[in-house]
Amino acid sequence: MTGPVPVERDTALGRTAARPQLLALPQVRHWLLLGLLLSAAVLALGLAAQLTPGFSATELGVDQDLSQHHAAALTAVAMILNVVFGPVAGVALIAAVALCIWLFRGGLVKAIAFGLVAVSGWVASEFFKILVARQRPNPALLFDPLAPETGSNSFPSGHVSFAVALGFALYFLARGTRWAKVSAFAAAAMALIVAWSRLYIGVHYPSDVTASFLAASAAVVMLTGLWNVAAPKIADRLPARAIARPLASEPASERK
Repeated sequence: MTGPVPVERDTALGRTAARPQLLALPQVRHWLLLGLLLSAAVLALGLAAQLTPGFSATELGVDQDLSQHHAAALTAVAMILNVVFGPVAGVALIAAVALCIWLFRGGLVKAIAFGLVAVSGWVASEFFKILVARQRPNPALLFDPLAPETGSNSFPSGHVSFAVALGFALYFLARGTRWAKVSAFAAAAMALIVAWSRLYIGVHYPSDVTASFLAASAAVVMLTGLWNVAAPKIADRLPARAIARPLASEPASERK
């Protein structure tokens, strides 16, 4: 024994040690430029879909083909995803995971980071929906419309954008652990399956779901860049316990 364990204090050194794991999000170089380029690609695809004669009619063929080959098991999966990745269930899912993170897995700031990343896809999709205002596929033209929807909010898909952003958020939680590769694969598979379900149901065109991947990625890229600039400055004004809650597996000396 070299002496009593010092009492933990709210020091700048303690905050600096906590930041790399609890506050910093993975960030690409030139994140602002990349985010703007991805956003421009989404807008260009949306304008092409709106202004090119026959564009939507050609894409509708994919929805029609899927509509003619519905199977009971696939329909059940698609309809479940329609609810789970919808606004009501999606908000509940984000809130539940964020609450668990806050209470058990790292503190309030980490929970907020997860929630912001997960919801960023929705925000991006709503932004582009307003700009592009593309009509949804006409359910009257489909052989078996499962969940008929109308309106000028087809481009991009909110469900797919949410799935992509949620995948990023879950991967960020798992990064640096043995679950990182598994979570990355699961996130990609989840987003692709949700994209398929939107075409299977017949409420989006192929270009809608393609744009969702670009829009959500743009949102996550820009959010992580902004977060890494702003979060440390905000954290300097918060008590240490607001930044991170000690995990049950930590040594007793670290939880004092």
